[in-house]
Amino acid sequence: MTLVKSILLFGVAALLEIGGAWMVWQGIREHRGWLWVGGGAVALGLYGIVATLQPDANFGRILAAYGGVFIAGSLLWAVFLDGFRPDLWDITGALVALVGVGLIMYGPRGA
Repeated sequence: MTLVKSILLFGVAALLEIGGAWMVWQGIREHRGWLWVGGGAVALGLYGIVATLQPDANFGRILAAYGGVFIAGSLLWAVFLDGFRPDLWDITGALVALVGVGLIMYGPRGA
Protein backbone atom coordinates (compact mmCIF):
# COMPACT_ATOMS: atom_id res chain seq x y z
CA MET A 1 0.00 0.00 0.00
CA THR A 2 2.91 2.38 0.66
CA LEU A 3 4.07 2.07 -2.97
CA VAL A 4 0.60 2.88 -4.30
CA LYS A 5 0.31 5.83 -1.90
CA SER A 6 3.69 7.16 -2.98
CA ILE A 7 2.88 6.91 -6.69
CA LEU A 8 -0.49 8.60 -6.19
CA LEU A 9 1.14 11.41 -4.22
CA PHE A 10 3.66 11.95 -7.01
CA GLY A 11 0.73 12.20 -9.44
CA VAL A 12 -1.12 14.75 -7.32
CA ALA A 13 2.08 16.71 -6.78
CA ALA A 14 2.71 16.77 -10.54
CA LEU A 15 -0.80 18.06 -11.26
CA LEU A 16 -0.40 20.81 -8.68
CA GLU A 17 3.09 21.93 -9.65
CA ILE A 18 2.76 21.67 -13.41
CA GLY A 19 -0.77 23.05 -13.31
CA GLY A 20 0.28 25.89 -11.03
CA ALA A 21 3.23 26.84 -13.19
CA TRP A 22 1.03 26.64 -16.29
CA MET A 23 -1.54 28.93 -14.68
CA VAL A 24 1.17 31.49 -13.86
CA TRP A 25 2.39 31.22 -17.45
CA GLN A 26 -1.14 31.71 -18.75
CA GLY A 27 -1.77 34.65 -16.47
CA ILE A 28 1.40 36.50 -17.47
CA ARG A 29 2.49 35.30 -20.91
CA GLU A 30 -1.00 34.80 -22.32
CA HIS A 31 -2.44 37.87 -20.57
CA ARG A 32 -5.23 36.00 -18.77
CA GLY A 33 -4.82 38.12 -15.67
CA TRP A 34 -3.74 38.08 -12.08
CA LEU A 35 -6.46 35.67 -10.96
CA TRP A 36 -4.71 33.00 -13.02
CA VAL A 37 -1.39 33.95 -11.46
CA GLY A 38 -2.90 33.81 -7.97
CA GLY A 39 -4.51 30.44 -8.64
CA GLY A 40 -1.19 29.16 -9.88
CA ALA A 41 0.57 30.40 -6.76
CA VAL A 42 -1.97 28.56 -4.57
CA ALA A 43 -1.50 25.35 -6.57
CA LEU A 44 2.28 25.65 -6.27
CA GLY A 45 1.97 26.07 -2.51
CA LEU A 46 -0.26 23.00 -2.29
CA TYR A 47 2.35 21.05 -4.24
CA GLY A 48 4.82 21.75 -1.44
CA ILE A 49 2.36 20.42 1.11
CA VAL A 50 1.60 17.25 -0.87
CA ALA A 51 5.32 16.49 -1.17
CA THR A 52 5.55 16.29 2.64
CA LEU A 53 3.02 13.45 2.66
CA GLN A 54 5.39 10.99 0.94
CA PRO A 55 6.08 7.93 3.12
CA ASP A 56 9.86 8.40 2.74
CA ALA A 57 11.22 11.03 5.15
CA ASN A 58 14.20 12.17 3.05
CA PHE A 59 13.57 15.57 1.45
CA GLY A 60 16.44 15.27 -1.02
CA ARG A 61 15.31 11.85 -2.22
CA ILE A 62 11.70 12.97 -2.65
CA LEU A 63 12.65 16.10 -4.55
CA ALA A 64 15.19 14.30 -6.74
CA ALA A 65 12.70 11.58 -7.64
CA TYR A 66 9.96 14.12 -8.24
CA GLY A 67 12.23 15.72 -10.85
CA GLY A 68 11.72 12.65 -13.05
CA VAL A 69 7.97 12.71 -12.49
CA PHE A 70 8.01 16.40 -13.42
CA ILE A 71 9.81 15.66 -16.70
CA ALA A 72 7.30 13.05 -17.82
CA GLY A 73 4.31 14.95 -16.43
CA SER A 74 5.31 18.17 -18.17
CA LEU A 75 5.43 16.43 -21.53
CA LEU A 76 2.04 14.81 -20.93
CA TRP A 77 0.58 18.15 -19.85
CA ALA A 78 1.89 19.78 -23.03
CA VAL A 79 0.37 17.02 -25.17
CA PHE A 80 -3.10 17.35 -23.69
CA LEU A 81 -3.30 21.08 -23.01
CA ASP A 82 -0.99 22.70 -25.56
CA GLY A 83 -1.14 20.31 -28.51
CA PHE A 84 2.57 19.47 -28.21
CA ARG A 85 3.80 16.43 -30.13
CA PRO A 86 6.79 14.80 -28.39
CA ASP A 87 9.38 13.14 -30.59
CA LEU A 88 11.27 9.93 -29.95
CA TRP A 89 13.91 11.74 -27.88
CA ASP A 90 11.33 13.44 -25.67
CA ILE A 91 9.65 10.10 -24.97
CA THR A 92 12.94 8.27 -24.45
CA GLY A 93 14.17 10.96 -22.07
CA ALA A 94 10.95 10.82 -20.07
CA LEU A 95 11.19 7.04 -19.78
CA VAL A 96 14.81 7.27 -18.62
CA ALA A 97 13.74 9.84 -16.03
CA LEU A 98 10.96 7.54 -14.77
CA VAL A 99 13.41 4.66 -14.46
CA GLY A 100 15.51 7.02 -12.34
CA VAL A 101 12.46 7.73 -10.17
CA GLY A 102 12.02 4.02 -9.61
CA LEU A 103 15.64 3.54 -8.66
CA ILE A 104 15.76 6.53 -6.33
CA MET A 105 12.47 5.89 -4.56
CA TYR A 106 11.89 2.18 -4.67
CA GLY A 107 15.32 0.57 -5.07
CA PRO A 108 16.41 -1.82 -2.32
CA ARG A 109 18.18 -0.08 0.54
CA GLY A 110 20.92 -1.60 2.68
CA ALA A 111 20.35 -1.86 6.42
